[in-house]
Amino acid sequence: MEFQQWWLLAIAGAFALGWIAARVDLRALLSESRSLPRSYFKGLNFLLSEQPDRAIDAFIEVVTLDPETIELHFALGSLFRRRGEIERAIRMHQNLLNRPDLPDDHRHHALFELGIDYLKAGLLDRAEETFRQLDGTHYGTDAQRRLLEIFEIEKEWKQAIEIAEALQRAGAGSNQIRIAQFHCEIAQLAQNESRLDDAKAALGDALAINRQNVRALMQLGDIAAQEQRDEDAIVSWKRVEQQNAPYVSLIGDRLMDAFLRLGRGEEGLKLLRSWLEANPSIDLLETVVRAVRTAQGVEAANEVARQELHRGPSLLALAQYLDTRGALALPTQEDRGDLEVVKNLLQNHTRRLGRYVCSHCGFKARSFYWQCPGCANWESYPPRRTEELETQRNQHP
Repeated sequence: MEFQQWWLLAIAGAFALGWIAARVDLRALLSESRSLPRSYFKGLNFLLSEQPDRAIDAFIEVVTLDPETIELHFALGSLFRRRGEIERAIRMHQNLLNRPDLPDDHRHHALFELGIDYLKAGLLDRAEETFRQLDGTHYGTDAQRRLLEIFEIEKEWKQAIEIAEALQRAGAGSNQIRIAQFHCEIAQLAQNESRLDDAKAALGDALAINRQNVRALMQLGDIAAQEQRDEDAIVSWKRVEQQNAPYVSLIGDRLMDAFLRLGRGEEGLKLLRSWLEANPSIDLLETVVRAVRTAQGVEAANEVARQELHRGPSLLALAQYLDTRGALALPTQEDRGDLEVVKNLLQNHTRRLGRYVCSHCGFKARSFYWQCPGCANWESYPPRRTEELETQRNQHP
C-alpha cells in the first residue's frame, strides 16, 4: 500500500512540473509573439488565404520595420529569385551585406545567394567575382561548383579543368568524365584552327583521364583523316566499336568515306554490315543502305532495308525501306503516287521519333550532343534515336 501511495505522489508531481513548464513556455511564446510586427501575422494570414502576392508585401514591410529578421531576408530573396524577380532578390541580399553587424556565417550565406542571383541574371563576371570571395569558407565547395558552371557557359575550358580538379581533390566527387570532355572541347577548338598537334595532345590528355572516352577516339580519327592518314583514321574509329559499340552509328559515314578514298569500298561496306548486324541502328542502316545503293544498285539497297525492317520492325526502318522502294520502277503512275503519299505521311510522323533524347532531363534534339543543351550534363545522350530507345524499353521492361 505504501508503494502505491508514493507512486501516485510521483505521478502527481510529474504532472505538476509539466504544467508549470508549459505555462512558462506559453508565456515565453506570448512574449515573443507580442514583439513581432503585425505585418508578420498579416503575411501569415495571406499565405493561409492563398494570397501569395499580398503575403510578400506584408513580409517586406516586416523586413523594413525589423531589420533583425535575417532569415526572412533570405527567404524573401530566394522567393523573388524563383519568381524570376532577380533585381528584387539582388537588392534583398545586398541590403543584408550592407549591414556592418552581420555575423560572418550570415555574410557568407548572403554572398552565396547574391552570386546565384547574378548567375541567374546572366551577370557572369559579377557572379564569378562573388563566388571567388567564398574560397575557404563553409560555402567554398558549393561556390566552386557554381564557378564550374560559369566556366562551362563561357567555354573557358582550362579554367573549368582547374576548378573540376580542385573539387575532385577536395573529395566532392569524381569529375573524370567531365574533365575528359573539357579536354575534348579544347581539342575541337584547336582542330578548327588547324592546330592539329595541340588537338592531338589535348585528346591524349582526355584518354589519360578517362580511357572510356569514345569521343576522343572519334576526334583522333577525324584528325588523321584531315591529315590524309586514312589508315590511321580507320584504326581509331575501329577502336570506338571495341570501346563502346553503340557509338559506331555516329561514325559510319566517315568510316565508309575513308575506305572509299583508299579504294577499299567493299571492305568498308562489309565491316559496316557486320556492325549493323551486331548493333542495329537507324543511323547505321542509313549509311549501309546509301553505300549499297552506290556500290550495288537500288534493288540491293532495297533488299537490305527490307531485311532490317523484318529483323527490327520500326517506323524509321519502314521509312528507309519506302525511300529505297520509291527509287524502283513501279508499274503505274498511280502506284508511284500512292507510295509518295505514304512516304510523306510517315515522314511527318517520324520527325519526333528520329530525335536524340537526354537520359537525364528528357531534352530532345535533332543532332547528337556530348553536353545536353537542356540540363548541361555530359554524355547523357545515348547514340540512339527516340523510337529505338522506346523499342528497347518495351522489349526489356
